[in-house]
Amino acid sequence: MPRRTVRTAVTFCAAVSLAAITGTASSTTPAPSPTPTPTVQRQAGRPVMVDCFWHAQVRPTDFILACGDGNSRLTSLRWSQWHRDSAVAEGFNVVNDCKPYCAAGKFHSYPVIVRLNVPQPWKKHPELSQYTQLSLVYTKGKPDGFGQWVDLPLWN
Repeated sequence: MPRRTVRTAVTFCAAVSLAAITGTASSTTPAPSPTPTPTVQRQAGRPVMVDCFWHAQVRPTDFILACGDGNSRLTSLRWSQWHRDSAVAEGFNVVNDCKPYCAAGKFHSYPVIVRLNVPQPWKKHPELSQYTQLSLVYTKGKPDGFGQWVDLPLWN
């Protein structure tokens, strides 16, 4: 199968899967209220992480980094700090090696230290602040092509 056809098929399958997940979630989940979730209310004044579905999270145990295809995510997060300026956790970055292509790739787990910082007002809920910068420090091994330290912007 030509490479372009495989890439198109993989992209289509990922889009269909995301649509199915989103459709299932929206049919079973009540419409979001204009006020923050109870988890966020308990942490008043502290920034949140915004996930792929635009939900505010405080101290999540899992977090998807690659919203489009799910090929990179943080798992087993244990937060040692969650402050107004920064947050720190240890956990794992689970990354698809995409060899020979992403649909046939294997997921590998790498221990990481996660640091969140640069809180800004969240555009969707300006009364909340959200972390906009995420840094990963790989403590034992790292994905091919990655540095020991990786800085990523978080969406807002």
